[in-house]
Amino acid sequence: MRFELLPPREQIVTIMQRIYGYSMTTTSGGNLSMLDAEGDMWITPASIDKGSLTPGDIICVKPDGRIIGPHRPSSEYPFHRAIYERRPDFRAIVHAHPPALVAFSIVRKIPNTKIIPQAHYVCGTVGYAPYALPGSQQLGGIIAGTFAEGVDIVLLENHGVVAGAGSLLAAFQRFETLDFCARTLIRASTVGEVRSLTDEEIALSGERGEKLPKFTPKSQTTAELVLRTKIVDIVHRAYDQRLMTSTEGTVSARVDADSFLITPFGIDRKYLDIGDVVLIRKGHRERRKEPSRAVRFHMSIYRDHPEIGAVITAQCPSATAYSITAQKLDTRTIPESYIVLRDIPLIPYGEQFGDGAALSARLSGQVPVVLLQNDAILTTGRDLPQAFDRLEVAEFSATALIDTSPIGEMVPIGDEALAEIEIEFLS
Repeated sequence: MRFELLPPREQIVTIMQRIYGYSMTTTSGGNLSMLDAEGDMWITPASIDKGSLTPGDIICVKPDGRIIGPHRPSSEYPFHRAIYERRPDFRAIVHAHPPALVAFSIVRKIPNTKIIPQAHYVCGTVGYAPYALPGSQQLGGIIAGTFAEGVDIVLLENHGVVAGAGSLLAAFQRFETLDFCARTLIRASTVGEVRSLTDEEIALSGERGEKLPKFTPKSQTTAELVLRTKIVDIVHRAYDQRLMTSTEGTVSARVDADSFLITPFGIDRKYLDIGDVVLIRKGHRERRKEPSRAVRFHMSIYRDHPEIGAVITAQCPSATAYSITAQKLDTRTIPESYIVLRDIPLIPYGEQFGDGAALSARLSGQVPVVLLQNDAILTTGRDLPQAFDRLEVAEFSATALIDTSPIGEMVPIGDEALAEIEIEFLS
């Protein structure tokens, strides 16, 4: 999907549907805007249900101040206008009140984006703006002044968050990623002490080696075409279940002994299409496509483990909470968790970079799932359904463990019960 080719009204409605659909704002809360090439500002209206917004509801404010549309522009229009005046590099603004970020605004803390390397890159610099009356010129001046310092997102004291970027989709991705960080950090606070990445460690994530050489496929087998559809379906399901964010999460599947398919780099997971999926064959990538930066360690896994047919890496909030605290994600909670996941080791940060040979060596039939420290959870399977099931079960298990914190001490399955499970299901 070429999102940037949609008219401004449709872009705004589409992004608001995503924000409202994932409970990151309410019927009356939040507002979006964007500037077009002619300098017109397109903005959500005041007092219109965000759950039923249509393109016809979006307001156009001309450079001379004339308002075109059936409603009044958002009451927060003053700060949108002020931000654009101070940040000419911005062409879009997202403002909403996701609960996790509101929680941080209430305790007056900025979420740490250095918990995983991608989050820091996507979010950029996060600033903080003191409280002022919503919709006031004073608030507009405070927020715009904070953005003028060069930040990319501003947390509003006792209010919410504002993200700006050169496009509406990029602004949304910043907003969504900061919300992911907030949700993950809240979960992690019940697990253990959060480990933050250094600037050197973050830089290491960008050193993925040279790009793979290119090739042009002469034909596509039926098996490959079926797998492309399955990969897209899995990615969409993972995104809708919030097991992935718009910018993070990789899925791959083996086609044959010499080739596999993998999701691309830089494509919003919500809009992934079968034509975006990249074929890798004998160490070469499909021409005119850019595979995930994780392609090399996926390649190592398929080379070393002929029994593995699919690999998924994802940043799920609860599982990632264990990743960033280096605490054990104990699968000995309910039989399904242990049967599906076995024990989950924590892999030190950095092994997933380079060719991934060290990471691949840690996987086996007894270790189908690993946590990558300060990064992601990695699941494998004989096929995509099994790898995805393991991803779901891992996140469900991590969430259940975290939810025990306010109600009592977690009591694992006993050794005798585990021995019965081993005999009945795993031998």
